Amino acid sequence: MSDALNNPIWSALASAQAHFAIGGPIAKRYPAEVAPFIAAPEPTAAAAEALADLVSPGEIVNIVSVTPKLDKGWELLATGNIVQMVWRDDAPTPQEDSTDITPITDADTPDMMALTALVFPGYFRRRTPEMGEYFAIRQERKFAAMAGERMKVSGYEEISAVCTHPDFTGRGYAARLINHLVARQLERGIVPFLHVNETNARARALYARLGFFDRALLPLWLLKRV
Repeated sequence: MSDALNNPIWSALASAQAHFAIGGPIAKRYPAEVAPFIAAPEPTAAAAEALADLVSPGEIVNIVSVTPKLDKGWELLATGNIVQMVWRDDAPTPQEDSTDITPITDADTPDMMALTALVFPGYFRRRTPEMGEYFAIRQERKFAAMAGERMKVSGYEEISAVCTHPDFTGRGYAARLINHLVARQLERGIVPFLHVNETNARARALYARLGFFDRALLPLWLLKRV
């Protein structure tokens, strides 16, 4: 198992997604219109100062795992833990059922933004789909569910934005979309992983049932630059 997953945002910005990276050797971030994440390789005072230079006043961002002391000039809005789950080596490859599953395109941006704002506010941005492949299931001419890929670390890709509209829960759409992504990743020799809130027992049970195991518990901070 790659140690790069211990600090996934930094690892992604320093490797497979370096083309998104803003910053330097001790602090990086995604563009605000791509994802609200900042990262550092070490929790040093210098890293804290460098991160502050990357964030605009009033902007809200997230940092995962390595958390330098960010007190002066920052407001800590919330803290918590996320569980990092990785695909099991012994899990069977899902049977890919692409019925009603369609790739998301630029024309779908308003629908994507509407669903994620309803179900998973704050994390999905206009350019987030540039991070990987995204797929949706439509019902009644609107997005019933969607899922896609976010952080990419050499050999690993994160499944993210797993959203189901409240009108369409309980139909297995999330599981089908995850299986669709997992099958495509495994075919490319990629190991899927994902993050889920520690308190989201329902989602954790679903992911475990599909073939993921708990790898690590990582701190997540929600911060505002003031």
